[in-house]
Parts: sequence; structure tokens; C-alpha cells
Amino acid sequence: MGFWDFREKVASGPPSATEQLLSDEVRAALPLPYEAVGEALAGGRSATDACEVVGRVLGSQGISLEETLADLRTTYDLVLGAEPAFTDACAVALGWSEATLAYLHQLSCADPLTGLASMAHLRGRLTELYRGGLRGPALRDRYALVVIEASAPRLIGLADEVFGLDLRMSRIGESSRSVFSGGETVCRIGPRRIVVLASRDESLGRRTTLLHSLLDLGERDHGGVRIWTERLPLSAESVTPLLDELSRDQAN
Repeated sequence: MGFWDFREKVASGPPSATEQLLSDEVRAALPLPYEAVGEALAGGRSATDACEVVGRVLGSQGISLEETLADLRTTYDLVLGAEPAFTDACAVALGWSEATLAYLHQLSCADPLTGLASMAHLRGRLTELYRGGLRGPALRDRYALVVIEASAPRLIGLADEVFGLDLRMSRIGESSRSVFSGGETVCRIGPRRIVVLASRDESLGRRTTLLHSLLDLGERDHGGVRIWTERLPLSAESVTPLLDELSRDQAN
């Protein structure tokens, strides 16, 4: 289930009979927006998905990580009288960090952790192309997006999840730039995806195959990588929806 689907599920609709597990007093005391987390804890269900959503929501609102984790602790104390589970604290921190990094990526032309170009830079490069002399089908025939997706990381701990993945993406980016070394735009477009804006010529297939062979050697222990080619949209108005779709982590 994707982030927005889950957020809509937990944020909308009348509560069902199984959700009437919190007293009105406890519900009123829960920090916003931790009600879904409290309901899951009270019902004996996993709260990890709800914690990640809450972390992203609060991170996107500019709430500090310290305050976000303090509210999680308050929620656990009110509902269970216990300290937060490590996995739930990790999920909150991960959601918060993804939202914060997404904001930073909008401001910067470089990913701060890998040094790759950011989505903002790729948007700008595509805008330049659509404003140039090529239009519609001619532009699609001239350029393509090569998408490299790393496998989902194994959740061992917060450091492994965040920094281990960033190190992998940095290595994948280096390999991508070694293969596409002719001035192509190589950017990190999501937690597990890198996109190369490349010329659609007779060498594209060979370079994609070469990149796959290089990455198979280093990524085999992590589950390998997927590589595919996306056609550019016919109009500039369709660029943003395409990039937003590509940046969405399909493992969630």
C-alpha cells in the first residue's frame, strides 16, 4: 500500500467498531496526528506503518525530530504505559527524514547525501528541452529516461536503513556516471531510484546492458537492481506527474 493510500485510509472515514478501543479521555490527550498509532496499539496491531506516515506528515510540516519522537513516547505512555518499540521509533524517524530530505531536494540541485543531481535539477533540464526547438514526438525520439531501481533494503536498524541505502545509491550513481559519461544528467529521484536523462541512440541499449552487468556484481548480495527505459511525455505539462510517479517508492 502506497503512502497516500495509507494516509487516506487512516485519516478519513468513520471509525469502525474495532477502532473504538481508546477512551475519549485518552483519545483527547493523544498528540496530533498520532490517533491512528494509538488505535493500532490499543488494538494489538502493528503500528509501524502508521508511525512512518506520521513521521512524514510531521516532517513535511517542519516539526522537529525531537518533538516528533517525544509525541510518539507520549502516545505509547498514554495507551500502553510503556516506552516506544524500537521498530516504531525507527519508522517515525525514517518517515520524518524522507519528508525533510524531499524538501531539501526541492531547494538544491544536488542530493546532499550522494552528490548526484536532484529531482529539481532534472526538472530544470527537462524544462530546457521542452522549451527548445524539438517538440512532441521528435523530443521523445531524441531522449529517454533510464531508470535504475535498487532492491528494498533489509530493515536491521535505523543506521542500516538510512545510511546503508545511501551508500548503495552513491555507488550505483558512480557506476551510472561511468557508463553515461557524455554529460548526461544522472539524478537520484527517490529513495531507491536513479534516473539518467540520456540520448536515445543506437548506443543506449548497449550502455544499459553494460550498466546492468556492472551493478549485478556489486548489488547481488542486496537483491540486485532493475533497469528500464521510460519515454519522455509528449508535453511539458506531463513531466511533473511522470517524475512524481517515478519517485514514489513502490516497496511501501
